[in-house]
Amino acid sequence: MATNPPVPIKQNRIELFFADLGPGLITGCADDDPSGISTYSMTGAVFGYGLLWTALLSFPLMVAVQMMCGRLGMVTGRGLAGVVRRRYPKWILWSACGLLIVANVVNIAADLGGMADATQMITGVNALVWTPLYTALIVGFLFWSSYRQIARIFKWITLVLLAYVVTAFFAHVDWRHALLATLVPRPVWSHDYLEVLVGILGTTISPYLFFWQASEEVEEERAMGRSLAQRKGATDAEIRALRVDVLIGMFASNFVMYFIILTTAATLHAHGVVKIQTAKQAAEALRPLAGNAAYLLFTLGLIGTGMLGVPVLAGSCAYAISEAAAWRGSLEKKPRGARKFYTVLGVAMALGLVINYAGLDAVKMLFWSAVTNGVLAPPLILLILLLTSDPNIMGDRVSSRTERTLGWVTFVLMTGAAVAMFVA
Repeated sequence: MATNPPVPIKQNRIELFFADLGPGLITGCADDDPSGISTYSMTGAVFGYGLLWTALLSFPLMVAVQMMCGRLGMVTGRGLAGVVRRRYPKWILWSACGLLIVANVVNIAADLGGMADATQMITGVNALVWTPLYTALIVGFLFWSSYRQIARIFKWITLVLLAYVVTAFFAHVDWRHALLATLVPRPVWSHDYLEVLVGILGTTISPYLFFWQASEEVEEERAMGRSLAQRKGATDAEIRALRVDVLIGMFASNFVMYFIILTTAATLHAHGVVKIQTAKQAAEALRPLAGNAAYLLFTLGLIGTGMLGVPVLAGSCAYAISEAAAWRGSLEKKPRGARKFYTVLGVAMALGLVINYAGLDAVKMLFWSAVTNGVLAPPLILLILLLTSDPNIMGDRVSSRTERTLGWVTFVLMTGAAVAMFVA
């Protein structure tokens, strides 16, 4: 008896689109974490539309650096720290990892505090109650989920970033002024301006994203069941897929950054509210200026981005230390099979929690974590440039001339901005 051929299952176009995206999308969207949102909110409040042009500047630079990181992980079959361990002296390896850990733990603390503050604004329950609950939720999620589950959930969490785009349309934006400021930069030589510029660059081009991107390309192949030997190398199709993934992820990151600066410039700066130092303050100030809907969208977005950003921060710590120490470590493994990896992850989260109860100034932590990232990124970018340009490491898959050129521009620009900040 003849049987009918199986009817193919129709998939929603959005599902198909998301299925083709991976580490690049997650990396880009995780970049807009609560500390980043605070930096962008402060930028719009203090300087108005004046720094909108940085979104156009940072986009190609982010793409180039993250492409090199993804290419490194895809071609070598190892994460960034793992490649550095095999190529450079231990002091370079552990200096890079040590600086990453310090910046990440402060960032985790700031993000947990930002999420808790946002939840207090909605529920009225004290933020100190929410901080350990969010910590436990994220730790449990990372400990008892597989990489495939984590990647799938992270992709959908990225949609929360649309809240910041929608919020802008509740504000009374001067579109002509905004477009002019976007296309015609007017930099100012002052310590405050340069400090914010370094903070923006450090928030968008952050060291933890370098480690995460490379490691997640390896995780993608591990999830396919590939051994180290099978992971090495990359086809033209894989490089093209990486490029699309990174382009979309970095575009999403800069698109959201642009709209947060736009919204706070149109509402807060336009009404003389320039003393904004956290996303919480920005949300509270938005309510009387743009209405309850804008306030609620901004606040819910803050919680959602924290649920995406904090796991990436903690995960990049675990990947970096595990690769540097040659431990077995992967989110695809259960905790009993990668105890040291999960110990680093848990300790990073615990330290972030402790800092929230230590009475430290969370406002300063948010901004200075961004500035610290801006100062620490250049030496890591230099390492990435050297590694991905080396045929002994990359074979015939060395980074493209465009990637190298933009990578060197990023290195020079971020170094120059950091030096100028201290000089000014």
